[in-house]
Amino acid sequence: MTAALAAASLFLVAGCSSDGGAHPAAGRSATAPATASAPASPSGTPGGSPSPTAPPAKGTVKVVSTLTEGLKSPWGLAVLPDGDLLVSSRDEGTITRVDGESGAKTAVGAVPGVAPGGEGGLLGLAVSPAYASDRLVYAYFTTESDNRIARMILDERKPAGRQLGAPDTVLRGIPKGTIHNGGRIAFGPDKMLYAGTGETGDTGLAQDKESLGGKILRMTPDGQPVHGNPSADSVVYSYGHRNVQGLAWDADKRLWAAEFGQNTWDELNLIEPGKNYGWPEVEGRESRPGFADPVAQWRTADASPSGIAIAEGSVWMAGLRGERLWRIPLAGAEPSADPQPFLEEKYGRLRTVVAAGGDGLWLLTSETDGRGTPGPGDDRILRLEVT
Repeated sequence: MTAALAAASLFLVAGCSSDGGAHPAAGRSATAPATASAPASPSGTPGGSPSPTAPPAKGTVKVVSTLTEGLKSPWGLAVLPDGDLLVSSRDEGTITRVDGESGAKTAVGAVPGVAPGGEGGLLGLAVSPAYASDRLVYAYFTTESDNRIARMILDERKPAGRQLGAPDTVLRGIPKGTIHNGGRIAFGPDKMLYAGTGETGDTGLAQDKESLGGKILRMTPDGQPVHGNPSADSVVYSYGHRNVQGLAWDADKRLWAAEFGQNTWDELNLIEPGKNYGWPEVEGRESRPGFADPVAQWRTADASPSGIAIAEGSVWMAGLRGERLWRIPLAGAEPSADPQPFLEEKYGRLRTVVAAGGDGLWLLTSETDGRGTPGPGDDRILRLEVT
């Protein structure tokens, strides 16, 4: 991978950027989106340059509407085939269905066994690629003993609040902690299930290939290792991660992941099977042999990235502590231009962004998770248009 672009910031920050970290109770300004200043690598040298053959990418985003409000500790967001949304509540352990047109909310049910605490609870959601026939919804959640992934039948014929079937656990034994539980799950273009996990604050887990912590995992819908994984008997796909909460694939079926840094650099990585992404030996771009460098990086105060989505030729990355949505235009394996921030401090902490089809995005805020400053209407789902 060639030199990466890094988003600029004017200062270093202290403290741990886990799930967004503590942040000042800043007001939400109504300022227009700002263009990121010139990026710099850790050495201060600009990394990479725009590709003359880069595909056209739309360069701005605007909020079209607020789909719904009043969500409590929302975390995971998944789109059903009919356009409705499923959203998880981290602390309440429940899933709610949101009408994709009206925003009307319907309780789907609670996930048994969820034990919320710290950064754990009911986290990521994913809809089966065969949902039309199997009606399966997958959830990543924290229990009293571990993090695990389970699938449940969603029976829309049943009354509200009782539509979830009993959970069928497909993977257990992912380490849990008060912090760094990862939690993002998504089905890839290969129809396999991927999960981003955290190292729970035990940094050594990230380099331990026998542990499921600090990894990106790839498995069949039944939770089994996939042919083509680095080790035939393991679901571990990549390692050396601190806390992965963003997963998305581009038009070339390449996997991108967002990762929380500690004191210095948050990361956007292009994921390749078997590669070591450095933590805790490396944070950010150091060009050290044996470790994969990030494609882009940010000061932790400017990002603390959670969900990512890909639309109109760019990665869109939701920032918690940074309270902004980052656009990273792509050209091959690198950004084709400087990352740009949008919606800065306008909607508070941003947890999850998912593609809404065409040039649209769904964006989920995260002000009621104990680290935000909730205002009237929080939390909410916003409909965005890329223009």
